Amino acid sequence: MNTRTTLPGFPYPLGVSIDDAGAQFAIFSRHAGSVTLLLFESTNPDSPFEEVFLDPVINRTGDIWHIWIQGIGDGQLYGYMIDGEYNPESGLRFNKHKLILDPHAKAVTGNFKWDLSDARGFDPSSPQLDLSFSTKKSAPGAPKCIAVKIDSNWLDRPLGRSMNESVIYELHVKGFTHHASSETQHGGTFRGLEEKIPYLKELGVNTVELMPIQEFDEEENINVNPLTGEKLKNYWGYSTISFFAPKGKFSSSGTMGEQVHEFREMVGALHRAGIEVILDVVFNHTAEGDQMGPTLCFRGIDNPIYYILEKKKRFYRNYSGCGNTFNCNHPIVRDFILDCLKYWVVEMHVDGFRFDLASILGRDQEGNILSNPPLLERIAEDPILRNTKIIAEAWDAAGAYQVGYFPGRWAEWNGKYRDDVRKFWRGDTGSVGLFATRLTGSSDLYGTKGPLHSINFITCHDGFTLNDLVSYNNKHNTANGERNRDGENYNLSYNFGIEGQPATPYIQTLRERQIRNFFCTLFLSQGIPMMTAGDEFRKTQQGNNNPYCQDNDISWINWSLLEQNRDVYRFVREMIGFRKEHPVLRKSSFFTGMQKEGEFSPDITWHGPGSGVPDWSESSHCIACCINGSSTDNGRRDVDLFMAFNASLYNKTFTLPPAPSGKPWRLKINTSRRSPDDFLAPDREISPDGNTVRVQRFSSVVLISG
Repeated sequence: MNTRTTLPGFPYPLGVSIDDAGAQFAIFSRHAGSVTLLLFESTNPDSPFEEVFLDPVINRTGDIWHIWIQGIGDGQLYGYMIDGEYNPESGLRFNKHKLILDPHAKAVTGNFKWDLSDARGFDPSSPQLDLSFSTKKSAPGAPKCIAVKIDSNWLDRPLGRSMNESVIYELHVKGFTHHASSETQHGGTFRGLEEKIPYLKELGVNTVELMPIQEFDEEENINVNPLTGEKLKNYWGYSTISFFAPKGKFSSSGTMGEQVHEFREMVGALHRAGIEVILDVVFNHTAEGDQMGPTLCFRGIDNPIYYILEKKKRFYRNYSGCGNTFNCNHPIVRDFILDCLKYWVVEMHVDGFRFDLASILGRDQEGNILSNPPLLERIAEDPILRNTKIIAEAWDAAGAYQVGYFPGRWAEWNGKYRDDVRKFWRGDTGSVGLFATRLTGSSDLYGTKGPLHSINFITCHDGFTLNDLVSYNNKHNTANGERNRDGENYNLSYNFGIEGQPATPYIQTLRERQIRNFFCTLFLSQGIPMMTAGDEFRKTQQGNNNPYCQDNDISWINWSLLEQNRDVYRFVREMIGFRKEHPVLRKSSFFTGMQKEGEFSPDITWHGPGSGVPDWSESSHCIACCINGSSTDNGRRDVDLFMAFNASLYNKTFTLPPAPSGKPWRLKINTSRRSPDDFLAPDREISPDGNTVRVQRFSSVVLISG
């Protein structure tokens, strides 16, 4: 029974708002018949709770149910019981026996292993399956919401760095420091990442892109590793339970709201070091899965509003490949997503977002791709989000592939960059022209917008690591428990004759050279470079190209590899510094190949070996370009660059054109050489022998002038 003093409350803001005397609760549900707020004393499954019934006459405004309760403060555990029609055939799946999470909850209890066996709205033993109705209470084992009061006078601010200065470093918060070799006091947590800030600064990256940190159930995976018998996990976290809540198990200081404050402390520390924070967010689906999944939140609040349903409304459309599809362009859901993004910017001070399977954000309520998606425009134009970086994974699991088509100021993961650069360095025929296009910013994709809309990457969390890309021809995913059927088959990798490790010294030399080629290409390309944590010192996943379920040594970064591969690390660090030093590599407009008024040379010219004429034929495997150092955004002269790339089986000799500056060329980079000769310090730069430069097979050479 409710014994507390209550007031009707207000319909906005949604979620919980704590004041000096109590707290305001507000939740949306259009089709609910009744809403009851449950207040828990603790996370103990047998914890007593208090029921607060929301009167539909005085505690409802439109579709918002709300109440103010005296004496509620920071740390209060709560959830909802929402009653209404249970009619799966019409899309309605209300079940008053299931504890419902507040979609706007700032934290969720993560200090115990959730038991979601009773969370399904139907009776799994019934032959009617999801058409049946479960009367089991899910509250004992289910996660609870935590009321959190956040200091609004935090002095930290998002950094607002220009996009062209970004060097993005994708990482998994737990995996980055959980391995014992990380030598952190708080491994696997937000604070552990904070401890690694000196390393990030030394490497030179200035933006971290965090794989999902919004609360998810790591135990939802039912598969078992057939090699060890180990139960597998949802390690990556692309299955969100609570979109406003940082993951409790990523907190070293506690999981009863402390995760919110530790996340903010980490963001503040990164900002003080000049490092921006981008969150990988998953608005394309939720952890509730298809009709056989648990009722945790949206399904029990208003199923047909939050999800795209089939014409037979019992079933869910599955454009995400994960069982359901969030109804992103329903006005209610659009507002929810915008509220969430603004919370992470305003309260948590993140600098941007990468949207997983973002093509789903452009589908209408029937699942059709929209020509002018209102949600994408709202995100781009929202005045609070206006300076926030927004990056799309411009495809989904239902066949939509929209690289180059996201509107306005959206940037995109350029999957074609990844594929075409891999093809070139693998030696595929017909790859040299596309390689040149990717190197210069992908004008075929972003010709009306500019190269800064292209997020260039060779590897990401999804697929081979860079070491494995040059060490394996085939995926090795047996440990995932899916008979090696999961993961991408189209890897565009090459192992140089031996699958995996060990390899001969000669093959190891070729593999290391190829890694340098990939990094050299990435940091010389127009657009925004993104690399994956650990690639800079040859992190391996033992050929597993889909370790979403491997919460173990396969996924965790082994920091002892840093010492073993210090030369590769040095090369990457120097390449990042070289990119930062030269604005001609970070243009906001494309090269034209034309001379500007007052210039003697075009902004870029292309060259081939021998006669110097570029060979764009199907059989060509090498290309070079000369970039005029005066073609910077601000017009201030940078160095001229001559960049030659040879993916052929033979050494090639290139004739050097006169430098636009009129000054002599100096050799800077040669990936065929070992450290420190692969990247020469200024006092060791050498002049080429005559007017030619020899480029070894499978290697890159860069000269500078000016």
